[in-house]
Amino acid sequence: MDPIRVVVVDDHEMVRKGLISYLLTEPSMEIIGEANSGRRAVEIVKQLKPNVVLMDLLMEDGTGIDATKEIMTFYPECKIIIITSYFDDEKVFPAIEAGAFSYLLKTARAEEIIAAIYKAMSGETVIEAKVANKMMNRLRSKKRELHEDLTERELEVLMCIGEGMTNQEISKELFIGIKTVKTHVSNILGKLDVQDRTQAAIYANRHGLVGNKNKQ
Repeated sequence: MDPIRVVVVDDHEMVRKGLISYLLTEPSMEIIGEANSGRRAVEIVKQLKPNVVLMDLLMEDGTGIDATKEIMTFYPECKIIIITSYFDDEKVFPAIEAGAFSYLLKTARAEEIIAAIYKAMSGETVIEAKVANKMMNRLRSKKRELHEDLTERELEVLMCIGEGMTNQEISKELFIGIKTVKTHVSNILGKLDVQDRTQAAIYANRHGLVGNKNKQ
């Protein structure tokens, strides 16, 4: 079986060398490169195509989030494991959204990091417990209806659609141009993930939006 090809990215040399020394104890792993910046990490991944990248989150030339996002655009099969000191919302969720496969804190033990690499190769994500709790809490508190992402004007247009009004009628009702109405309708269909205004009207009625224009 081929060894797992790993690249280590951290702008602190002691941290980077420490991670490498841990990994060198694993005969099934091969350290094929290291980088002290996100930019250099992208270059190395393009050149060497590792299986796994251990990615620091904050570095002098930018963030590991940016590097992760770029790597995922040209090499999506790479497993990027974030290893950082940060687990606040502003760091965690953008990193996951950028394509990070796992998320560990620098307080993790060496064996935990090694285990996360093996699990990544088996398709199993590892999320630090503190981070996982944050993600679950966010999911519980951020369960939103699709129409909550509409602007105030788009919501007004949706209400009119729900009442069966044509674009011309909406234009007169809201004192806006036909072209503007069409733009709002297009945005509404996209945000609600529906195919046409009939489905949008059904959505408006199901969510009790019809007849509520004066309440907004």
